[in-house]
Amino acid sequence: MAKVLVLYYSSYGHIETMANAVAEGARSTGATVDVKRVPETAPEEIAKAAHFKLDQAAPVAAVADLEHYDAIIVGAPTRFGRMPSQLAAFLDQAGGLWARGALNGKVGAAFTSTATQHGGQEVTLFSIITNLLHFGLTIVGLPYSHQGQMTLSEIVGGSPYGATTIAGGDGSRQPSAIELEGARHQGGLVAKTAAKLFG
Repeated sequence: MAKVLVLYYSSYGHIETMANAVAEGARSTGATVDVKRVPETAPEEIAKAAHFKLDQAAPVAAVADLEHYDAIIVGAPTRFGRMPSQLAAFLDQAGGLWARGALNGKVGAAFTSTATQHGGQEVTLFSIITNLLHFGLTIVGLPYSHQGQMTLSEIVGGSPYGATTIAGGDGSRQPSAIELEGARHQGGLVAKTAAKLFG
């Protein structure tokens, strides 16, 4: 049975919702799944003034946690076409794990959100995936076996590189049914891949 970590950063709750869907998909395969978040680095007064969602249920992760999982699925919103500084600061502390090769051969994946359809989803996914490749992880994307990402009947996120959602410029749009299904699909694929490698 695979042990999976869904590690995320979420300012306004969109990625938190996607993380829980990813976890649901991984659990559906029989995997043991933990959902954790990276620490908020913005000063509390700034975060509150910007209406960040500070009451998230997931516990805060420690860098040392990472090596205890078979698979690590990382999610974060885009910040100008790349991962946000909160996630980068967390991953930047993993040099010791990298030096020991502690994450080599594990399974990795990424998911994200943007305000707009063309706000940098795929570039942000690759900014996360690049880190995971440096750590030695084997990457699982969101293949077109999730056919919802091909629909033209509605605005929808999704990419062969990972599950995505579109939040809207004011953050009012929540992940759609198709986007959540993509997140569940990717979580399931990661867990199945990890089970094949480590089962």
